[in-house]
Amino acid sequence: MSVSMLSTFVKPMHREGIPFVAGFAAATLVLFWIWEPLGWLGLGLTVWCYYFFRDPKRAVPLNRGLVVSPADGLVSLIGPAVPPPELGLGPEALTRVSVFMSVFNCHVNRAPVAGRVTAVAYRPGKFLNASLDKASEDNERNALAIELDDGRKLAVVQIAGLVARRIVCWTKPGQTLRTGERFGLIRFGSRLDVYLPAGIMPQVALGQTCVAGETVIAVLGQDAPQRMASED
Repeated sequence: MSVSMLSTFVKPMHREGIPFVAGFAAATLVLFWIWEPLGWLGLGLTVWCYYFFRDPKRAVPLNRGLVVSPADGLVSLIGPAVPPPELGLGPEALTRVSVFMSVFNCHVNRAPVAGRVTAVAYRPGKFLNASLDKASEDNERNALAIELDDGRKLAVVQIAGLVARRIVCWTKPGQTLRTGERFGLIRFGSRLDVYLPAGIMPQVALGQTCVAGETVIAVLGQDAPQRMASED
């Protein structure tokens, strides 16, 4: 198998996944010792765990003014919503784009824009199905406010889901992020919300598949209408 073919199927794994994969692998050896069919089941789960924590390279667009998806997954919600109050962005509703990640998506989260992180706020909560609208308010979440060069702010929120039980964020207030830079992950199925600056329309449609760090979900500084799409 060529190097290019190998890289298509074998992706690097994020270090956060090492203890989990090691645990699955150890359990698999025990299961093989107990009963071989159980061992093969354990092997399949070990491969899935490795795949879950994959961290592939992405071709991040360098054009100024682009807002990229912070997560792999499907656009599940688009509409006005008030950003988390703990970020201090005010009571006015902004356009929110929600990307839902299944347990089969890559779960490494990437910064949607370049800018300075002005706030990072964690809030405990429930573990409802992350595809539900009320998950934004009720579920465990970790929210970031990012200030752009022109002073406007954008919010990105990590939301735990029905299976997810751990939000990881490596970013601190005052840190400067590049567009597409890794800032965290959520373990085992969840959602990312992006609250766009006032007046900015999303350039993705409901049901569209997004790739973290690559898919453009909005364009800043342009009076572009909201993108529409149809299934084919």
